[in-house]
Amino acid sequence: MISIEYIHKLLDVYNQLCRPLCQQTGIPQTSLDILMFLKNNPQYKTAADIVKIRGIKANLVSLHVERLVQEGYLERREVPGDRRKTELICTEKTENVWRQGCEIQRTFIETLFSGISAESRKVFEQVMKQTEENLNIYQKESKKK
Repeated sequence: MISIEYIHKLLDVYNQLCRPLCQQTGIPQTSLDILMFLKNNPQYKTAADIVKIRGIKANLVSLHVERLVQEGYLERREVPGDRRKTELICTEKTENVWRQGCEIQRTFIETLFSGISAESRKVFEQVMKQTEENLNIYQKESKKK
């Protein structure tokens, strides 16, 4: 069973790897997480998506998105036909930060799987995929109730 300590350790190591990029760019960790999330998942485009999928509190998302807009990393665009909805679009300024963030993510994954055979990694990925499918089924069933 995965412990809460393991999850905290995962986050701590990832945040440590991100710290130099955050210091270099002056972007706080939460802002970097938002940029990476939007750039890596183009199907999600709104602050509400960030709150729902990433689980970051709405007031923090609002604060960090505002900062990212002011610093030129994000643009807000109105959604045609829905005046209440605003999409967040990564600007060209995001590209360099995103590329460096992707390298950090690759290093993090390589570190996690260091010393683990390709066969074991494949089994792990299959288990993760199946547990995700199980979670999807559970979510659908619980919504019916």
